[in-house]
Amino acid sequence: MPGTELFGAEERKEIEDVLSTGILFRFNHNAQRNNIWKAKDFEAEAKKITGAKYALAVSNGSAAILAALASSGIGAGDEVICPPFTYIATIEAVLMLGALPVFAEIDETLCLSADGIKKVLTSKTKAVCLVHMCGGNANMDEIMKVVNDNKLILVEDAGQAFAASYKGTATGLFGKAGAYSFDFFKIATAGEGGILVTNDEKTYHLADSYCDHGHDHVGSNRGMENHPIIGFNYRISELHAAVGAAQTRKVPSIRTSNLKNKAYLQKELSKNSNISFAKLGDDTGDSGTFLNILMPDTETAKRTVDEFNKAGVGGFNYWFTNMYHFINQWDHIKNLKTASKLPIQLLGAPQDYNNLNLPKTQEVVGRLISFGIRCTWTEKEMSELAGKILACVEKATASVKA
Repeated sequence: MPGTELFGAEERKEIEDVLSTGILFRFNHNAQRNNIWKAKDFEAEAKKITGAKYALAVSNGSAAILAALASSGIGAGDEVICPPFTYIATIEAVLMLGALPVFAEIDETLCLSADGIKKVLTSKTKAVCLVHMCGGNANMDEIMKVVNDNKLILVEDAGQAFAASYKGTATGLFGKAGAYSFDFFKIATAGEGGILVTNDEKTYHLADSYCDHGHDHVGSNRGMENHPIIGFNYRISELHAAVGAAQTRKVPSIRTSNLKNKAYLQKELSKNSNISFAKLGDDTGDSGTFLNILMPDTETAKRTVDEFNKAGVGGFNYWFTNMYHFINQWDHIKNLKTASKLPIQLLGAPQDYNNLNLPKTQEVVGRLISFGIRCTWTEKEMSELAGKILACVEKATASVKA
């Protein structure tokens, strides 16, 4: 958790700035706030890193992807191609908007593949919600060809991939809109927070209104603002934005350390031929937040995880059995268990979610074990971790050889 490793004086100062004014609300109150606008600062820092023309800070990454989809025109009855490997918020956002998730295959980039998208295209497909998983990037050249050839809307959930890019373009900026998460577990954290980015002015203004009850934010009297659209409350507080701004300024140095530490571990772990690594659409655009190792097969990965647990190796995720990131455990999605009726229950699901045929995804996620990279690791700590991983993998594979 790189961001949380570096809490210090910078974050405290930003919070104290807000408390000195007493204005925790991100809009209006110009006279009392002494020109302190932390949400605007947070947005400005995100634009510096991504190169986005527009950035909107919101309450969390889930709100960011929901608003990105909504402001891109995704709504009731629209079929949206999604990955079966993502944090569940991606799928929840599609469903909450009344749209219909269509699950497609991922590949060794851990993201949707162009072939996977093509295989589930129908005349009803309106959009692709692409997720850049585990700090990396998808193969965007191939995916953009499919998107453009079929006149689809692309929305990117780059919740785990802030500061990642593909051939010089930030993840989140290939489609109509993109979303980043700044929750407690990301490269930079606001505690809770998210950023929506876009290069399209109309999309930005729609999102800006959508996330604040439809307000157009024109004028200085909030109670007299116009409401061009229906919206809801996904605002970020000035306190959360203050932490987010301070943290985002640290991201370039965090990424540098992440990449150095990830390279060290990859070099050490490459000594075992049973260990390979997830691919990247563009190696130079990695954010370095995860070390994603691939075992030869699912059974070997499970044995390796067992050895990790016996040896007390922490800091890893085995996504294949993770309750929130992989479709195998999403019984509530498969069976549409809801607190109240959703449009999909009236319109009908476009796939039988209990009987999906996703062999490539099952194979890749079954083999995948991910370690969160720490930017503060010492070489001694990394050497010890690499040694433990290698020893566990050796035990897991030795049992097969025997």
